[in-house]
Amino acid sequence: MTLKNRYTMLLLALVLLVSGMPAARAQVPAATQPQAKDSAQALTLRDFHRLILQHHPVASQAALLTEQARQELRMARGSFDPVISSKVYRKEYNGKEYYNLWSNTLRIPTWFGPELVAGYEQTQGQYLNPEVSTPDRGLSYAGISVPLGQGLFIDERRAILRQASLMQGIAEAERVKLINKLLLQATKDYWDWLLYFREMQLYQEALELASFRLQGVRIRVQEGDLAAIDTVEALVAVQDRLVMLQQAQLAYTNSRLMVATHLWGPDQVPLELQETTIPVLLGSELTSLPQDSVQQLLVIAKANHPELRKLSLKGQQLEVEQRFAANKLLPKLNAEYNVLQSDFYLDSDVLERQHLGANYKLGVSFSMPLFLREERGKLQLTKAKQQANSLELIQTAREVENNLLAAFNEWQALEEQIRLQERMVENAETLRNGEVIRFQNGESSLFLVNAREVKLMEAQLKLYALRAKYAKAKTMLYWSAGEIVVD
Repeated sequence: MTLKNRYTMLLLALVLLVSGMPAARAQVPAATQPQAKDSAQALTLRDFHRLILQHHPVASQAALLTEQARQELRMARGSFDPVISSKVYRKEYNGKEYYNLWSNTLRIPTWFGPELVAGYEQTQGQYLNPEVSTPDRGLSYAGISVPLGQGLFIDERRAILRQASLMQGIAEAERVKLINKLLLQATKDYWDWLLYFREMQLYQEALELASFRLQGVRIRVQEGDLAAIDTVEALVAVQDRLVMLQQAQLAYTNSRLMVATHLWGPDQVPLELQETTIPVLLGSELTSLPQDSVQQLLVIAKANHPELRKLSLKGQQLEVEQRFAANKLLPKLNAEYNVLQSDFYLDSDVLERQHLGANYKLGVSFSMPLFLREERGKLQLTKAKQQANSLELIQTAREVENNLLAAFNEWQALEEQIRLQERMVENAETLRNGEVIRFQNGESSLFLVNAREVKLMEAQLKLYALRAKYAKAKTMLYWSAGEIVVD
């Protein structure tokens, strides 16, 4: 084969490789060989999120918030549990029995304020107080205690129960907030992982191309077609791209570690990503929003954003606290009425009007602080908390709206930048291919070809970075609205 034919065949192979058509590849160090496609395992973003939500400690911690709120509500409901009590007193001194007292009481609180009371008493002894004397078979009673002042419309038990019920929603909002924050950071780490994976692939291809060109230059130098200095030029390109590949591999490895930080197995056992696991992106990267999507997201954010939801429910809790504090300004006025029966068993005539009028125990109690300083201070303090919460809610709503609009603006700007950068990549590729043709015709140098390739790589790397920022901006947009979209 003549020198001219060899030269033509070499440049033809080079053009085919540059243009993406099949061609022989030079051997590169084992550490820089790309992973075989048949051995690689793809981890999609959706699967990544699913793994996080299964066993991540923060996800488990967020689930415990709901359980804690449920137990708080259970404790609050316990204030309305019926209470049974029994007392036995006996006194004996110098061989004399002073008294024996046996008292049993059942109290049943109601959800609307009054309290049902029932009991049985039996007393005996030589020195028994006549006030507590009972028939030999004992004395039973049943009645009701009604608050006519404080506690008529709201009391401490009902206030705590209502606040505990609202705490269910607050706990759910806090759970969503923790999960969204976790998925936001994990998603950002995933996009960084994908970015560095693409960069590593690009540098691997660039290194293989430079190695192939180095072999071709050496052949042409040996045949006297090129000067020996061109070998140094080609070798420098290989070494430079090898360094860049090593740096990309380091960034890829570290980003893979950050992704693995979010992966946990059962019993909080940390998981590691296999060397063959790679990121993958499904679907189109550019997904334009409809015109009314921003307004819809604003509506969703105002209704379901965790921070706004928490402040709204906290405001409702303060309203309950204010009602209870205002109720404390009323005097304590309680009335109690009990029907008495001579033994534990109820006869048919117990509910007759004559019996009710002759066998009963009636009582009324009244108390009220003269200055009400504690009560008035508590009420004013609660009003101040309400005002502060309302102001915080207004400010937070404004921040949520502006953050969402800022994320949307960034997304739109990046969408236009990506389209422009894609055209720049096409132009840089055209210049590179044209320079290769000029080099084939002897009108250019290896230095210019390498320079065009470097510019093409820089344009491609910038495109990858913009796409990663675009994906992060999309995640931030939905996070600003109070949710994470997995697609």
